[in-house]
Amino acid sequence: MNKPLHEVAARPEIYLEPKTFSAVGIVEKRLSTWERLNNNTALRRVLLLIALAGIWQIYAVTLDNGLLFPTFSDTMIALYNGIMSGGLLEKAWTSISVLLIGYACGIVLATLLTIFAITTRVGNDILETLTSMFNPLPAIALLPLALIWFGLGEGSLIFVLIHSVLWAVALNTHSGFMSVSMTMRMVGRNYGLTGFSYVWKILIPAAFPSILAGLKIGWAFAWRTLIAAELVFGVSSGAGGLGWFIYQNKNQLEIPSVFAGLFMVIFIGLIVENFIFKVIERMTIRKWGMQT
Repeated sequence: MNKPLHEVAARPEIYLEPKTFSAVGIVEKRLSTWERLNNNTALRRVLLLIALAGIWQIYAVTLDNGLLFPTFSDTMIALYNGIMSGGLLEKAWTSISVLLIGYACGIVLATLLTIFAITTRVGNDILETLTSMFNPLPAIALLPLALIWFGLGEGSLIFVLIHSVLWAVALNTHSGFMSVSMTMRMVGRNYGLTGFSYVWKILIPAAFPSILAGLKIGWAFAWRTLIAAELVFGVSSGAGGLGWFIYQNKNQLEIPSVFAGLFMVIFIGLIVENFIFKVIERMTIRKWGMQT
């Protein structure tokens, strides 16, 4: 049986004396030099690249066969000579200019196809059917047809680049749109948004992580497809880009220049990934709190 409220013993009050900072101890400790260096992501990656270059150099010197595997120093010399002569940079810009055209066209077509799919049932059926048909098809497999249809020039390269970009971007964008919560969709409808304004103001911001992932995948597919296609033929009359540069130097047994061309392909990929996509990611989805 519960006691009346006035008979319940009052809980004794507890008083704690405030402590001085010296009694508490160290609240904030300065990081050591090693801890600061270990927390520097850029430094860790640079050290990793230096270690890989050292392994490359040691293995090539041990192998002692420049036609099979040149040393890192010989590759850097060939890269320096190619850059200073302007030939390697010219080839790189040729590849990048063609890539930008094909990449932009692929993104535009993917955007239109995805908007059509998200707003109509017929468009959704068309996108899912075409994606399941053409997404597994390697773009380089279409190169013979592209040569017949568009000839030996930029048109063939742009065609295979569009194929590389279109389905990856459209598939990821559509998946992102479909994953948008019903609450967000209802907010847009309550504001009276329809059509393109509904897609632009509600679906795209909410699905932007998936869209950005699709853009990254499309870029990687397009870059690899372009280099592979240029290994077969140049852009116009044999005057091609980095892939053609690699192919020509292979025929001339200039293996350090071949590795220099491959190094330039990797370097451009690192620049795009770390100075374009990372910046976009930091200014959008991380700033919006959609990714940590």
